[in-house]
Amino acid sequence: MTPAEKDLHTLLASMHPAVREGEYVYVRWPEGRPLSGHIAAAVREADGLTVVLPRADADAQDLPHDHAAAWITAQTPSADGAAGLTAAISAALAEAKIGVKVLAGFHHDHLLVPVPDAERALEVLHELSAASRSASGGTPAPEPRLVLRDEQPGDRPALLELTRAAFAISPVTGEPVEGEPEEVGLLAALFECAEYLPAFSVVAELDGEIVGHVISTRGRVGELELLGLGPLGVTPRLQRHGIGSALMKETISRANAAGERGIALLGSPGYYARFGFVPSTSLGVQAPDPAWGEYFQLLPLALWPGGVNGTFRYAAPFDAAGGHG
Repeated sequence: MTPAEKDLHTLLASMHPAVREGEYVYVRWPEGRPLSGHIAAAVREADGLTVVLPRADADAQDLPHDHAAAWITAQTPSADGAAGLTAAISAALAEAKIGVKVLAGFHHDHLLVPVPDAERALEVLHELSAASRSASGGTPAPEPRLVLRDEQPGDRPALLELTRAAFAISPVTGEPVEGEPEEVGLLAALFECAEYLPAFSVVAELDGEIVGHVISTRGRVGELELLGLGPLGVTPRLQRHGIGSALMKETISRANAAGERGIALLGSPGYYARFGFVPSTSLGVQAPDPAWGEYFQLLPLALWPGGVNGTFRYAAPFDAAGGHG
């Protein structure tokens, strides 16, 4: 039997975090009630029994709970007795302002983080692992190189297929999409529309394979020209590996360099706030559909003029797609 790996850098360098399917909650189990459902963990305390189980199970049994969590397994080699592993992981997540509860199993550490923070938490853990590989001074296999480049006309069939796969599960409902995701037709139309901007159709390649894409097209508030971002897609097997963040940062960098005033999008406030996006209404800009509320966001760039007031208008194909971003 191979001795448990105890070198902290080696453990972190070999970490391969993965998200368990579903959402999980902590509940106080009713005294005297037999355990039922898919109990994932249990802790007996002087004050009672705490269990962790899928949110759907808790709801089905009318068990009250607070915030739902995503379950991330750190997936390191057996680390019994390794000093500092849990502390290093917790510290990295704390620095990213991500709350975490840790469950230590015989084989792995398990991390429960707020559902909106799951993608960022995975990015933090991948970054921690990469930094440890560098610090170890060893000769691990080289990491695949992510390249961000302009979209080329020959890329379009692959980009449409990537978008089809990326949006096969609805980002709104979390359920499989029936038929063709509307983002596929939207992207095809954006490639051909008058508001298409070649410099803002950015492709991500990993070892020569197209794994991500984001497009921004011309939008306006009155006469003020802005960018309307979306769709942004990443191949499903590589989602939550930082590719979407890299595409966002590249878009923002290009927009500032080009003298753009701001970027608008429709998406999760919990995700896009990390890039500086705020509810558009805080900057005087109304969403095309008022029902979007805080999900319609805007990033004011270096040349944001201030004093803006009006409704944002996307490129024409968004109208046909119901304004989906």
